Amino acid sequence: MTIGIPKEIKNNENRVGLTPAGVAEMKKYNHVVYVQTNAGESSGFSDAEYEEAGATILVSIEETYAIAEMIIKVKEPIESEYNLIKKDQLLFTYFHFASSEPLTHAMMERGAVCLAYETVEKLDRSLPLLVPMSEVAGRMAIQQGAKYLEKPQKGKGILLGGVPGVPPAKVLVLGGGIVGTQAAKMAAGLGARVVIMDVSLQRLRHLSDIMPPNVITIMSNYYNIREAIAEADLIVGAVLIPGAKAPNLITRDMLKLMRPGTVVVDVAVDQGGCIETCKPTTHENPTYIIDDIVHYCVANMPGAVPYTSTLALTNATLPYALQLANKGWKKACLENDELKKGLNVANGKIVYKGVAEAWGLPFIEVNTIL
Repeated sequence: MTIGIPKEIKNNENRVGLTPAGVAEMKKYNHVVYVQTNAGESSGFSDAEYEEAGATILVSIEETYAIAEMIIKVKEPIESEYNLIKKDQLLFTYFHFASSEPLTHAMMERGAVCLAYETVEKLDRSLPLLVPMSEVAGRMAIQQGAKYLEKPQKGKGILLGGVPGVPPAKVLVLGGGIVGTQAAKMAAGLGARVVIMDVSLQRLRHLSDIMPPNVITIMSNYYNIREAIAEADLIVGAVLIPGAKAPNLITRDMLKLMRPGTVVVDVAVDQGGCIETCKPTTHENPTYIIDDIVHYCVANMPGAVPYTSTLALTNATLPYALQLANKGWKKACLENDELKKGLNVANGKIVYKGVAEAWGLPFIEVNTIL
């Protein structure tokens, strides 16, 4: 198969879809890999490293899309890329269709085969291609939240871990999945007092067993959230419903319950966000203030640490990418239910229920196209 690795052009997206090591693995199976020049530069990988691994370097993004049967990316195509996508071209990347109706319509109109990292799902309902970036984003949420609690950043002026004789900050984590677990561990490690909420009592039992003493678990519900946000200095939104919009757990009117300078970090913003007042921001302009509450809502947080993120992502995506390249997308999806669940759009149709429901569009069963 012919594989294209374009340079990411979304604002401050520094990751790349495949490392040189990934290219070398593809070459072992006689696949042809084209990499756009400087695609890996921001992640610390030079064109020379890609060439040494067996890739051919192309000058432009247009060439890369034109020649490839499968495009491996990190983030969803942006508007300037829509017309570069060919009918029946396989795109393997994060899409988050439920947060972008224009993207959904564009991919349907282009006739692309869209296999989304975020909905590839194992039998135990875990999301193997979200895990590495969720781990990065969960840890970064605390790193960034701690920074924006500083007074020059319009925060409360609180040191996350406190000092002897002065209490540490209070951190509230909404959601006990991968992001929430990593955020709670990071905050606890820095010495904060942490509350983590989830709707699953089983999950809370597990978290209670593995977390240090400065982390307490509380059942997530409207009443408990309202009480907790009034005390919190840093709030991390870490709720995910695979392939669908995140629920609004904190509404606009609830901001008045928080103290001025409170920081909210919504890691779910690329799925619509679980805090009503959150809207996607960039690393260039990461924050804004509403009702004296600092909002950090960068949609591609792991893009700020691209070397770590790219290595972690390729580790997870490469086995699936090899299956797609070796067998073709139809056979690979027929033989692997995990990949089948990754199909969101194909043949101009929506084949993932959560996406169809998000925009009130027709849905067809994925088996009808395989």
